Amino acid sequence: METVKTIPIALELYSVRNELKADTRGTLQAVAAMGYAGVEFAGAPNNSAAELKSMLDETGLVCCGWHTPLALVQGNKLDETIAFNETLGNNKLIIPGIPAELRQTHEDWRRMADFFNDLADKLAPYGMVTGYHNHHIEFTPIDDGTPNGEAPWDTIFRNTQSSVIMQIDNGNAMMGGGKPIQILMDYPGRAVTVHLKPYTQVADPNDHEAAFRPIIGEDDVPWQDFFYTCETVGGTEWYIVEYESDAYPPLEAVKRCLDALRAMGK
Repeated sequence: METVKTIPIALELYSVRNELKADTRGTLQAVAAMGYAGVEFAGAPNNSAAELKSMLDETGLVCCGWHTPLALVQGNKLDETIAFNETLGNNKLIIPGIPAELRQTHEDWRRMADFFNDLADKLAPYGMVTGYHNHHIEFTPIDDGTPNGEAPWDTIFRNTQSSVIMQIDNGNAMMGGGKPIQILMDYPGRAVTVHLKPYTQVADPNDHEAAFRPIIGEDDVPWQDFFYTCETVGGTEWYIVEYESDAYPPLEAVKRCLDALRAMGK
């Protein structure tokens, strides 16, 4: 199966979060030296936006998004977050999860869809967009009389405007029983940024460490079919590697993942 278009590869910096906190510049330099084209930050910032922008310019890395905690896009924090990302040069504010108390029922998820629509409208004048990143819980219908057994993922994306990015994490989705390729087909053009996470079926479905231990390409993900769907249907602009296991030192692990992707023709 031939590549339909070339999509740059970034690193989700959560994969090397301890290294980044200890030495931001050195870690970004190491990531750039591996051959990554961009990075996605995660969590509360450890540096000022101006400092990070300078480091990105030095290394040639592009900021393709930030996993922004929900608390930082609400109330008076939103203005600060917008200003921070304007200085940084990032236009994608991806929410990486929803606190448990806000997602107990189908109606809770429906309210979150309304929240994303409202946030998208607030960000639009600044040329920014928002999106949502899945874990595994979004693919199990909630036992509360949910209409047609709808899973939370569908509740979010059937009720949000098309500008809200569907940041599918293929490994997390498979962990929850989701079918990433079908998801891409169900919501064409919305997977603007995609997380590439290795996943292998294990005997104990709760053993996340074992499931996420393999390097990309040594797992059970149908990578070429997944890539093809991203490149023809998904509207994907960035592939973002995320590796969560401690099987290798973090910087070694993410280099192994990138090398494997290059061997696949990416």
